[in-house]
Amino acid sequence: MTHVDPRLAGKEVPRVSREQMERGHVARASAKGSNLAFLDQRLPAYDREIINMVGMGVTENAELRPHVKAGAAGFSVTYIRAPKGCGAALHRHATEEVFIPVQGRWQVFWLEGDDERTLDLDEGDVVNVPIGIYRGFRNVSDQPDALLMAIVGGPDAGKVDWHPSVVAEARRTGLSVDDDGNLLVDKPAA
Repeated sequence: MTHVDPRLAGKEVPRVSREQMERGHVARASAKGSNLAFLDQRLPAYDREIINMVGMGVTENAELRPHVKAGAAGFSVTYIRAPKGCGAALHRHATEEVFIPVQGRWQVFWLEGDDERTLDLDEGDVVNVPIGIYRGFRNVSDQPDALLMAIVGGPDAGKVDWHPSVVAEARRTGLSVDDDGNLLVDKPAA
């Protein structure tokens, strides 16, 4: 006897043509992203391109849409391309976050109390960052545009909770977020 997952039992097997698969379920590696998806991206150390591949990941820019149009149930995959030394500032999520270096060496850093801890990752390594801790990441390779994959779980990726020091620094560049966590773009302070 063959086991059938009860969630699929009695359901018809979907038929998806190659055209439907290509049009609604594929995002190509050549996809372009945004350099203004998050509060910290005007700060020089946090320069990066955010490419939402599948699922509506964590973003503060409502105009940034995933490249896979069919959506995803319970997860999102985002690519981050960053110059040497750059990445994301300290932030936290109400969901788990998985990082996988695709190109180059990356460093994940987080706060343990007031102390910063770090972990270096090579291509193909995987780290699952626990819910609620302040974390960030940066390209520590010699590659000028290394690529990191971020996977966020859960049916609602939520918004970013930035470390207070990042919020204050970003405000000086003219970036802030509203009460709903959406990016507000103003001119940098003089």
